[in-house]
Amino acid sequence: MQKFEVTILGCSSATPTSKRNPSAQLVNIAERYFLVDCGEGTQVQLRRYKIKFQRISHIMISHMHGDHYYGLMGLLSSLHLLGRTADLHLYGPSVLKEIIDLQYKYSDTRLNYNLVFHPLQNEKQELIFEDDKLTVTTIILNHRIPCTGFLFREKEKHRKITQQSISEFKIPVSEIHNIKEGKDFINRDGQKIPNEKITGGPVHSYSYAYCSDTCYDEKVIQQIKGVDTLYHEATFMEDMKDRAKDTFHSTTKQAGEVALKAGVKELIIGHYSARYGDLQPLLDETKTVFTNTVLAIEGEKYKVEPC
Repeated sequence: MQKFEVTILGCSSATPTSKRNPSAQLVNIAERYFLVDCGEGTQVQLRRYKIKFQRISHIMISHMHGDHYYGLMGLLSSLHLLGRTADLHLYGPSVLKEIIDLQYKYSDTRLNYNLVFHPLQNEKQELIFEDDKLTVTTIILNHRIPCTGFLFREKEKHRKITQQSISEFKIPVSEIHNIKEGKDFINRDGQKIPNEKITGGPVHSYSYAYCSDTCYDEKVIQQIKGVDTLYHEATFMEDMKDRAKDTFHSTTKQAGEVALKAGVKELIIGHYSARYGDLQPLLDETKTVFTNTVLAIEGEKYKVEPC
């Protein structure tokens, strides 16, 4: 089974604390590395958790609040100083390119590598990445400024074939790939062996949704319906729901409601307000709505799989 895991690099909202950094996480799918948001101190976190900078090929910035991108310029510069030459793809609001270009203009910096910028739109979801293993689409969120989440989906995988079937039907190695793709097998006698008789169903394809900053909005539910793992901000506890509404953020219970109504398998909450030193009450409150909830903890790796 190919790897699909999320490493939390930062889970604090607005400002860093002595124990938590602003938003950032690394998504690894089949050794494809995606950095999702890049708050202050992200490159230090990458070093701390022994993640190799140069393996990151795609960086996705959800919106232009500083706790989600203030670490970006430092990381881009470090990649340059470390001798990167491979292309780096950056996805984010169109104004982000203006900020980067301005800083490099006045620092007289010319990167060794090609920074490929992909502006994101905010009117409707769009496919922003696709290869033979997965797709990434945007999720339109409801925040004070334009903001997108990101939905990672593995593509349909090959069907399973057992060694017993290979032996029983005398299947040559040259035919195994075709059978895994769903084709029937024609044996030496010209007899057709139906694919379903040789194989089991395809391996489950996993999905992960990242919903960064957003107020409670049921419009998101249809797009993230049935995902295996959902990361949803839970900046405040329920007793501060008025503050959450005013700042276009979500509460613990609201994050649980989204997970419940979307029928997701697992919920990770994060983006905690700095006012909370102890996170256990946030977890307990979310679980009153959605039982299968865990806290985003920096340095932890979360495997994306059915629970």
